[in-house]
Amino acid sequence: MDSSIVIDARDVTLRLGEGDAAVDVLRGLNLAITAGERVAILGPSGSGKSSAMAILSGMERANSGRVIVAGADFTALDEDGLARARRGRIGIVLQAFHLIPTMTALENVAVPLELAGEANPQARARAELEAVGLGHRLSHYPTQLSGGEQQRVAIARALVGRPALIFADEPTGNLDAATGETIVELLFDRLAETGATLVLITHDADLARRCNRVITMRDGLIISDQTAH
Repeated sequence: MDSSIVIDARDVTLRLGEGDAAVDVLRGLNLAITAGERVAILGPSGSGKSSAMAILSGMERANSGRVIVAGADFTALDEDGLARARRGRIGIVLQAFHLIPTMTALENVAVPLELAGEANPQARARAELEAVGLGHRLSHYPTQLSGGEQQRVAIARALVGRPALIFADEPTGNLDAATGETIVELLFDRLAETGATLVLITHDADLARRCNRVITMRDGLIISDQTAH
């Protein structure tokens, strides 16, 4: 495989449920993403875009096909293997933030570094929070932070380990328009500094156009793949 390709998905299928209740969520996904790209996966609810992210990020297992991410064959790994493979390769930013409520902002950002056995996790987490404008909120818990601040913490946590890939699933979905725009600017600024590849899941065509490539999904299939010139 070309070393510049960070995601290579071939003939990927995902079926949920059994028997008459079974639903084919992904019906043969074929996708290659190269290092440094900013890729939006666009589509309405139920199009398969979030399921595609779950497969590509190793959070869900495909029924068939092959998924290679940052050199790791996700389809050949068990759950523990997927967890290890995600570590250091992938950062994820979700609509609902998913911060650990009993941990401070600093502790939340330090978690992936501690799991990876990195040296000086607290110092690196502090620097990352300062980079997203939260150097004054290190000791605050999620409930003491606004939605925008919680998403800043989530971005810092996703980027602190310098993964090759960042997945962002509707990152502004729980924010008002002005805060969402600020968060988008911050995310793209931080990606420009770290060089990570972005896969952005969204139903918002305007947000998708911030990326240099827009993939549109419908009914579990890619129906268009356009690159900005």
